[in-house]
Amino acid sequence: MQNHNQAADLMEKFNLSNDEMQLIAEAGLVLSNQMDNFVAQWYTWLEAREEFDLFFGSNPINLKRVQYQQKLHWQTFFQGYIDEDYIQSRRQIGAVHARINLPNDIYFAGMNVAFELLSNLLRTAKSKHKELNTSIHAIGKLIFIDSYLVIDEITRIQNERISESTKAMMEMSTPVTPIWEGILLLPLLGIIDSMRTQDIMNKTLLKISETRAKVFVIDISGVATVDTAVANQLIKITKATQLMGCESIISGISPGIARTIVELGVNVGEVKTTSTLRDAFEIALRLINVQINAQ
Repeated sequence: MQNHNQAADLMEKFNLSNDEMQLIAEAGLVLSNQMDNFVAQWYTWLEAREEFDLFFGSNPINLKRVQYQQKLHWQTFFQGYIDEDYIQSRRQIGAVHARINLPNDIYFAGMNVAFELLSNLLRTAKSKHKELNTSIHAIGKLIFIDSYLVIDEITRIQNERISESTKAMMEMSTPVTPIWEGILLLPLLGIIDSMRTQDIMNKTLLKISETRAKVFVIDISGVATVDTAVANQLIKITKATQLMGCESIISGISPGIARTIVELGVNVGEVKTTSTLRDAFEIALRLINVQINAQ
């Protein structure tokens, strides 16, 4: 969603009206002289959790700094107005929590305690005010919005980390390596999916172009499973290498994989296959006219 529509979109999704935002702002005025008390009570709760020692330990300076920032956080909360700065400040909290690996359960528990403390303080201050329950309900909605923004940012950062790790693993797990003049080898391990086979295709063709290789050996003895999609993708890779003047050999065909390919009805065509890497290497040497002495 666009930045200028974010606030309105969030309010609509969480069913938070402008009238309720006004009630939150009015509640903020009532609680303005209770913020120090509120923060103190919240940290009394936190001190009983193991996360307190983990993240604050014996660093009173850091604790005071965080307490001050939390007071500012709730002051903006009770302004009763959501704009881009408000949204970004909540996402920044998510970024901080992601950086320190704060568990989600303690965050949600903390927000729940904050809601209970604020509700109790407001009940005490407003007593039997006719809009008391509506004000508390509105505060709960805005806390839900805050929690969503924080967790959404944590999730985004974690997904980025996973994507970067996956990319790094793919880089390491697809080493197309020259093992002889004119021969390339790619030993595959683990699980092969469509994303990885596309990466294999790209790296293989690039390496063939760079080295002018004549034979490409794919060893799949370390591949966990081979299904129809994987088998067809491997065959596509061999056909693509042939278009570049490079013959491909698939080695490491186990009895189980051979049986699976036959049962799946995959057409291997003229693709060269072997059960062992040694057999594949001997074929590769013959294809580049290297004499092999019989043992």
